[in-house]
Amino acid sequence: MKCLLASCAVFAVFSLPALALSADAPAAAAAAPKAALRVDPSPVSDGSSGRVTSYADVIEPAEKAVVSIHSTKTVREHVPVNPMLRQFFGDVPDEEKEGKETGLGSGVIVSANGYILTNNHVVEGFETFKVSLKDGREFTAKVIGADPKTDVAVVKIEATGLPIVTLADSEKLRDGDIVFAVGNPLEVGETVTMGIVSAKGRNKLGLLDEVGGYENFIQTDAAINLGNSGGALLDAKGRLVGINSAIISPTRGNIGIGFAIPVNLAASVMHSLIDTGTVKRGFLGVSTTDVNPDVAEEVGLPKDAGGTIVVNVTPDSPAAKAGLQRSDVILAVNGKPVTTIEDLHFMIGQMLPGAKVELQILRDSKPRTISLTLGSLVDDLNELIKGVDAVKLTADLRRKMDIDPAVEGLVITNVAKDSPFAERLEKDMVIVEIDRNPVTDLASAHQLLRPGRHLLFVYDHGVQAFVVVVVRADRP
Repeated sequence: MKCLLASCAVFAVFSLPALALSADAPAAAAAAPKAALRVDPSPVSDGSSGRVTSYADVIEPAEKAVVSIHSTKTVREHVPVNPMLRQFFGDVPDEEKEGKETGLGSGVIVSANGYILTNNHVVEGFETFKVSLKDGREFTAKVIGADPKTDVAVVKIEATGLPIVTLADSEKLRDGDIVFAVGNPLEVGETVTMGIVSAKGRNKLGLLDEVGGYENFIQTDAAINLGNSGGALLDAKGRLVGINSAIISPTRGNIGIGFAIPVNLAASVMHSLIDTGTVKRGFLGVSTTDVNPDVAEEVGLPKDAGGTIVVNVTPDSPAAKAGLQRSDVILAVNGKPVTTIEDLHFMIGQMLPGAKVELQILRDSKPRTISLTLGSLVDDLNELIKGVDAVKLTADLRRKMDIDPAVEGLVITNVAKDSPFAERLEKDMVIVEIDRNPVTDLASAHQLLRPGRHLLFVYDHGVQAFVVVVVRADRP
């Protein structure tokens, strides 16, 4: 489990068992049928509603569209033979035992032709899937696609007469709106719990840091427990506003801090997975840091202004070509305020390559607008260069690895034995700079590591060093 806070709160992902996010997203079949969604974009309340004593009439129809997802995979265990047998019988081979591992999650039917929204961690690593409806019907399901960076997955069943849920506009949610979490916690059966929207736009949780993910969670105190992952978060009209994903808890049980993926984001990812089997994202090409009160004062902003300041611009990136410079303060993207690094990361990541973008910035205390066209994010998940995986050095990783607080960069998480860089790079090494450019994210590092020779400044178990690597033109 992951310790997120000083008090060692635990992050749990809610399928049984909890699963890591995978880099493998199944490709969608060619000419996949579209998902015809039923959408109601109106606000949940006009402020004039009278007293409500029950929500049964609006929740009951939506409940029927929430399903249980039972998953199975084959596991093989290596069992060493008793050394005494080898003494008497010679070279007796070790045993290989084979068994089945099962998992449980939830999902939501969103189209009459059988598309189901769930979490990536519900399906990741499993081989077969059985979907159970509240009316007792069961179907074999196949995975259409999965996106670890948002923890969204799409599965499909072939059936008729399916109940579907209506999608709301999650942008119109407000703190305090009543919501209901529906799923199959601990396999006790379909369960409805009630709470409110505690907060929106939660993006500093670190839940998806290991895959460089995009966090924009709805926080709720509606009870979410093991097995609820992928289930529905409904509003007071019975419309889908989110896909339940995670909780923070010291006990692995609900303490009223749960998180759901906004349905607008989940639906957008779903359409991309159905159409292409992947999720394409825009690329800007900057490394930034949040504007603190001291920096704000220096650049002529109010101390509480927010924003993010550019610390590095990737050569030949869309940002570089548009003239973005170090020390520019990014205040807004297409008129939408940017207050943190996470805001900028999420906004750019949700746009398609080729999208036209206007950045409202501050340079030398003077406002400017920069127009540019986004590039395409190189998305090999965690692969930095051939056979070398890396992730951003987070506060949690820093504590676990006892890394100096002054060190920033990318932590190497795996080096394949057949990697051409296996003799020069190793697991747990931190790449601080590439060709004297600071690196804090995979996107900018990919852009710097073009074919040719590169000088890496690394931190390796307390020792700083320079390493030269040569990237070939056939780099994945």
